[in-house]
Amino acid sequence: MLYLLQPKANITASLLRPEPYETMLFGLLSFGSICSFFYINCVLLFTLRSKQVFCETSRFILLFNLIFADIFQQVPSLLFYLLSVLQLKIPYYACGVPVMLIVFLESISPLTLAVMSLERYVSVCHPLRHATIFTVRSTGTAIAVVLTCGFIHILIRALMLVYVFTTISVNLQMNDFCSKEHFFFAPIFNDFEKVHASTLFLSVGVAIISSTIGVALVARSASTNKESAKKALHTLLLHLIHLSLFLTASLFTTIILTISRTVGRLDLMRIQNLFFVFLVILPRCLSTLIYGLRDQTIRPVLLQNLGCRWRSSVFLNK
Repeated sequence: MLYLLQPKANITASLLRPEPYETMLFGLLSFGSICSFFYINCVLLFTLRSKQVFCETSRFILLFNLIFADIFQQVPSLLFYLLSVLQLKIPYYACGVPVMLIVFLESISPLTLAVMSLERYVSVCHPLRHATIFTVRSTGTAIAVVLTCGFIHILIRALMLVYVFTTISVNLQMNDFCSKEHFFFAPIFNDFEKVHASTLFLSVGVAIISSTIGVALVARSASTNKESAKKALHTLLLHLIHLSLFLTASLFTTIILTISRTVGRLDLMRIQNLFFVFLVILPRCLSTLIYGLRDQTIRPVLLQNLGCRWRSSVFLNK
């Protein structure tokens, strides 16, 4: 992404421009990636509401919530990308709307992964109690708790902004392109971000790893339903990989700043574009690939909705 996530160091102001064909190539790569996966994710959302079984099964309800958060993370990313490519700067308060949306949603996906991991743990380790623990109502309550955590995150940042506004004057016309780092420019936000990210990913990581260990023990010792336990174990391992990618994406700016000290400006821009696609966009697009295409119940319907009826038939015949 050309100038998206550079913080107060303002690296973008001094970057050399690449050749026009490189700019076009990176633009097509980034824009095409976002639009393609945005379409696929929207189709998966439609698929998860197309059949009654998807609406009444806890893991599909949680998957819907995960995909929904991923989609609305992609929309501001696309907006920021277009603003940077078109060299457009917007007022500070206008930038706050998409930034606050990202702040709200950036906690949703990891926390949803934690709930999905616990659901798989209960399904394998306590199968007789799964239907009573993870009902539609209790799953909705869990999602409400996850959303509440996102609102609390926004509230804390809003209160911190009020404190910053009372201590320093803010230029309502931003000097840099709209991004989370440029909007939350004060040093106090850097400290808060470190604490929040550490707490969030440590908590979710413990939940996923604990669930994985529990399912792994069942997979080794159970005399029946070992196949189901192994599938759940593979899913939990994918949750862990997914969480690692979210963590890497949250460190995008730090990674770019570190690299900027060792490479030239033109190379930095190229690396930044590639990292944007593979570290920021890709983690938000993996949900469909990991959970949609792997699931034997969702895959035929998803492929059919994508217009791939012949591929759906091939998979069903295997």
